[in-house]
Amino acid sequence: MKPVLIIKAGSTYPELIEHYGDFEDWIARGLGDRCAVQVCDVREPVPLPSPDRIAAVVITGSHAMVTEQAPWMVRLTDWLDDAITHPAALPVLGICFGHQLLAKLLGGEVGDHPQGMEVGTVALRMASEAARDPLFAGLCEQPWGQMVHQQSVLVAPPEVSVLASNGHDACQAFRYRQRVWGCQFHPEFNADISRAYLQALRGRSISDQRAADAMSEVRECPGANEVLSRFGQLVQDLCAA
Repeated sequence: MKPVLIIKAGSTYPELIEHYGDFEDWIARGLGDRCAVQVCDVREPVPLPSPDRIAAVVITGSHAMVTEQAPWMVRLTDWLDDAITHPAALPVLGICFGHQLLAKLLGGEVGDHPQGMEVGTVALRMASEAARDPLFAGLCEQPWGQMVHQQSVLVAPPEVSVLASNGHDACQAFRYRQRVWGCQFHPEFNADISRAYLQALRGRSISDQRAADAMSEVRECPGANEVLSRFGQLVQDLCAA
């Protein structure tokens, strides 16, 4: 079986890595043991593999901002443009930063949210189409996810189906055609990781009071976690076909 390529666009805080690992570790666990993974840190000057050599793509979150348009982001965007239009039609899932990068590539607008950061466990409003989506159907019964983001998809791309929204963001998740998805929330986070992130943000990006308030509302998000396991199963099914 070809591997799922985890495109590493960033790292979490050192204190979280020490206790929990990094983004790619959480994503690999979420995909399931039967998915082989290959990690490529695109911030380094290393070549990305040919789409022919991989089964699917997951793009991690990042503390960098899509609007920075750093050289590695431009290189990644060009590669993703080719991967999305590749004859093999690779499944692609973008998480947080990855969600925003895909949205920008597809013609959406990304930028700082006027209300500031969205953090903690947040309720989602699911579109009716989500109930029929192979990744997001589980969220219709448990519609909440773990959030840590400053920038947002301010305007969704014209050709996508928006699958989730809320009062903060009109585009919390989308699907493009049949095999490309983006989600602003973090399906790789469990409640412990979400609490640790809030603790790390305390005094860095949010006030002590906001961190405490958000921490009291943190809960497990099995429907959101299911997005990754469903993606892993979809990849396995496609490889077996």
